[in-house]
This record gives sequence, structure tokens and C-alpha cells, in this order.
Amino acid sequence: MKKRLKLEIIHAWYPKAITTIDSVNQIIDFVESNLDLEPKQVMLADSICSDDVNSIQYPARTQEFLGPFKMGGLDGFPFTGLTGMGAFASHVPDDGAVFIYYGPHIGITKNGTIGEIHRFGQSKNSGCCGAAKGALAKLTNNQITAGNVTELDYQMNTIEQILFKEKDRILNTSTPLFEATEVIYEAIDKRINELVDRTKYNCKYVILVGAILINSDTDMGSFTEVRRFDVIDLTTKARQNSLSYLAT
Repeated sequence: MKKRLKLEIIHAWYPKAITTIDSVNQIIDFVESNLDLEPKQVMLADSICSDDVNSIQYPARTQEFLGPFKMGGLDGFPFTGLTGMGAFASHVPDDGAVFIYYGPHIGITKNGTIGEIHRFGQSKNSGCCGAAKGALAKLTNNQITAGNVTELDYQMNTIEQILFKEKDRILNTSTPLFEATEVIYEAIDKRINELVDRTKYNCKYVILVGAILINSDTDMGSFTEVRRFDVIDLTTKARQNSLSYLAT
């Protein structure tokens, strides 16, 4: 299927999405032309879901960066916290940059069904993101209790609590899973920025790319709708919004 036709399917839900491969290519171009850095001067950290499909659909060009350091657990929430942020901050080249790509993921099949993908070797579709769908099911059935976070299922319970705080907003929409993904993105974006504010970096720049990562069927690949593309100059502390650089 041609890229144009794939994008038409994805744009029904996410009109500003581009292929994940194109997003990586554009970010590398930006790093080289606007920041005058080589990819090997950039330490990549990602906070995306630990779902295997994200490893399968991870663009090969990301290997030009250092890393990646993995911050994310279920649906991309940065469960490694301050310790994780501090760890990779100490790994970056002195004259380089930290690049943090983060956000939840959601599936869209080639038939346009949201919340599912067709995975390699399977006869039927399966859920994506399964954690978000599971938490949403519990929210719908009033099975989430405020503050209930256990050691045995800490990450899932955290996702449940994020949704529980926005219960009315999520359930009063025509597509609760879509809205739940928006809520999770906002929670991840807030936490990443909190962690960045509390971390010391010994490099030139911090690059923040917050997005909805959209998985699709095996023969479709993945797509990215970027919500934040900020560059923080650590010398001046100035933050530049570079979102317009990523063409749709």
C-alpha cells in the first residue's frame, strides 16, 4: 500500500500524523542543520510503551543516535523517574544533546479500527494499547478505587489512576479509548517536563518530542502525531518551540 493511502487511514483519527520513519528523518535533519550536531553526539531516551510492537516498528535510523535509554513502562509512562532521567543525563557527550521521545501508543488497523492492530503471525487482531484498554474497561465497569496502587501491578495501577482522575471526561465521549490516550499523553508530558526541570544535564541542548505513537498492521508500520517539539538551550535556558519544523 502506498504511503499516501496509509496516511489517509491514519488521518481519519490523527490528521497531523506522519510516518514514524519520516519523523525520525526530519529530527535528524534538524539536529544536523539547526543545532550543528551529529547524531552520535545525541543521547536518545524514549518513554514509550514496552509493548513488543514498538520494538518491531522502531525506525532503524534511530541507531544513529546513542542509546536508546528506556524510560517507559506500560503505555509509555516514565516509570524510571528521576533516577532514570539522571542516569542517561550523565551519559550524554559534553558537547552534545539529550533527545527524549515520549508518549502513549494506540493501534489503528488498515480498516480504520482504533485500538487494534494485526500482529505478525496472528489470525486475529489484538489490542493496542492493551494496558490502556484494560484500564478503560475497569474504569467503565467502576472497578477502579481511588489511590489503589499495589506492588504486584504497580504500573497498571498507575495507568488506572491516571484515567480515574479524568473519568467523566473520558466516558462522556464517543470514543473513550481515543480520549483515554489523550489523557495519558497529558500525564506523560507533565511528568517528563517535571523530571527535566529537576535534572542537571552536562551538555548543550535538551530536545523534547512528545507525541502519540500510532501502531498499525504489520504491513502498515507506525505513525507519529507530534504534540511537542521543544529545544532547550542549556546555556541560556531558552526554550524554543520547533513544532513547525516537522512537516505533515
